[in-house]
Amino acid sequence: MTANEDQEMELEALRSIYEGDDCFKELSPVSFQFRIGDLDDSKSFLLEVSWPESYPETAPHISLDAFFNNRISPETKQYILSKLSEQVEANLGTAMMYTLFEWAKENQETLMENYQPLTSAVTLISNSDVMNNSTSVSKKKEKKEQLTKAQKRKLIGRTDNKGELPRGWNWVDVIKHVSSLYVYNIHIEYTRYNIQWPQEAFAL
Repeated sequence: MTANEDQEMELEALRSIYEGDDCFKELSPVSFQFRIGDLDDSKSFLLEVSWPESYPETAPHISLDAFFNNRISPETKQYILSKLSEQVEANLGTAMMYTLFEWAKENQETLMENYQPLTSAVTLISNSDVMNNSTSVSKKKEKKEQLTKAQKRKLIGRTDNKGELPRGWNWVDVIKHVSSLYVYNIHIEYTRYNIQWPQEAFAL
């Protein structure tokens, strides 16, 4: 029997045995994932196995590089892989996936006995730092716009002896602005109805 025939028979057996089992996932006819432990188990891990062309006469490739295993230290991963390699050597030349998966399930506690979850470093910021940053931002927001010397002289010329601007000091500017808007709106209406715009209006 050829290696490909052995693989086909083992694949059919795996599909039959693990049908409906969410721990087993067939990625392709020659690559699989098998979760050891329940999803809510902190010591669970995910095996990824792929068959080379000459499997089972040569060892399958076993990996723990899945994102699911990111919390597991490199030392623990290496220990698991070394123990699985021993089982592979003992079963070389025969269909071994079911044997490997079940062995890993039965020995999960031993394989993960030195498990220490990896934690990402978090930079802590003290409350005082946060308050200082907030105060700095507030001061920047409160900073008033600086006037040029010319603007200051113009403003001083408009103020009374108390340093206050007289009532209605900016009315001329307001009236000019309103007048411009009025002319603009009338011009739009003239254009809409194709009425010739009187030349005298440009004087405004």
